[in-house]
Amino acid sequence: MKLTHSFTAPAPAEEVWEALLDPERVAPCLPGATLTSVDGKTFSGEVKVKLGPVQLLYRGTGEFVEIDPVLRRAVMKAAGKDTRGNGTASAVVTFQVGDTVEVETDLSVTGRPAQLGRGLISEVSGKLVDQFAECLASTLGSVDPDEVAQQQHLRVVPDEPIDLIDTAGVPVLKRVLPVAAAVAAVVLFVVLRRRRQR
Repeated sequence: MKLTHSFTAPAPAEEVWEALLDPERVAPCLPGATLTSVDGKTFSGEVKVKLGPVQLLYRGTGEFVEIDPVLRRAVMKAAGKDTRGNGTASAVVTFQVGDTVEVETDLSVTGRPAQLGRGLISEVSGKLVDQFAECLASTLGSVDPDEVAQQQHLRVVPDEPIDLIDTAGVPVLKRVLPVAAAVAAVVLFVVLRRRRQR
């Protein structure tokens, strides 16, 4: 599944470029993510995901496989597996920084999150990119070296997992309500029919 997103660079392109290449700098801006180690171009971490009443914990690794400082273009590969065996997720993310940040993601998901379907996953990922961009803007806007240093620590434990249903919001309701209405109509029809037969 290929997803494309873009957002306005929240700072000079070179500054944004350097930040995006620094997992410790951007990890706090990734909803539900926890960065556990960094070793050169590779890193590892966890992502907590909530899907209705089900909570998933993905553990995995990522690596920058291409970095072009002239074009300010990089390619990152990441893969993770749910700790309870409920599915896997892998992605190849390509981003290029200019006046805007262009992001292309080739995503593969198995297990329960895959049941959301392409349309809903696209909507959720779009909102997550917007949240990431807002957080990145506030991070890059910091001029206090001590504040920046505090943000650059490995273990960033989010208070809550990323809730895919809550993040999707209205689009989910638009899908669920017609189905719920149809089910309610069928139930009402059956009840009325039984009453008439008595």
